[in-house]
Amino acid sequence: MRIHIGFELVFNIPAPVSMLLMLHVHPEQAHVLQKPEYLELDPVAPVSFQTDVYGNLAARVVAPAGTFRIQYDNVAWDSGHREPRIDGAFLHPVDQLPPECLSFLLASRYCEVDRMSQIAWDLFGRTPHSWERVQAVLDWVHNHVKFGYEFASSSKTAFDVYTEGRGVCRDFMHLTITLLRALNIPARYATGYLGDIGVPPPALPMDFSAWLEVYLGNRWYTVDARHTEPRIGRILQARGRDAVDVALTTSFGPSTLTSFRVWTDELK
Repeated sequence: MRIHIGFELVFNIPAPVSMLLMLHVHPEQAHVLQKPEYLELDPVAPVSFQTDVYGNLAARVVAPAGTFRIQYDNVAWDSGHREPRIDGAFLHPVDQLPPECLSFLLASRYCEVDRMSQIAWDLFGRTPHSWERVQAVLDWVHNHVKFGYEFASSSKTAFDVYTEGRGVCRDFMHLTITLLRALNIPARYATGYLGDIGVPPPALPMDFSAWLEVYLGNRWYTVDARHTEPRIGRILQARGRDAVDVALTTSFGPSTLTSFRVWTDELK
């Protein structure tokens, strides 16, 4: 199947400002795109590119003062199949994990593993030492956190989500990642496009989505504590330790996002 993806972001910039933009499809998934990627900037500004330590592609630009618009439009191919389940996947002991997984067992800005370690073991220490432990964490977060855009906060950590019991999709993932890491299960944060393909569309505006990846059976699985059923057509933009590493836009000076649209629609 083909999926129409894209966005339009509009900023008010009081004075020229450097910006870091993580708005491209992740290089691992670039092969699914039907045309070359291009950020349309209005006004036009020079763009340079870099790849970060997690393999994400980032664009650098100096945005001019005034109204600054960033647009992107593309078509991606998808198999149309649902993501694989984790059922039966092997849960590795820590000493059998590859070195590149170890950083995803540690605390990070929004994931206070040390603070929540005892909580995690109290909640899940008696679950089987298998993929079922991961599933138990996903189900628990799904059932104990209430979703709402009005609950969004840029400073909210996993422990805040645990105590408040509410948040947006990134908060679901931060809490899940923290609990998994505390249980010695590598987990990393991911963000990108997730349309409502094969599921009833919610009465909410389309947005970029957060999910997570967990290491089981010698591979990374995509899982989601907000949408617990495997989905169709998820397209990765960036991954890292938590939302700090994958901010879609970072402004090194004053800027205000005044308009925001995202589209992810199946093409018939």
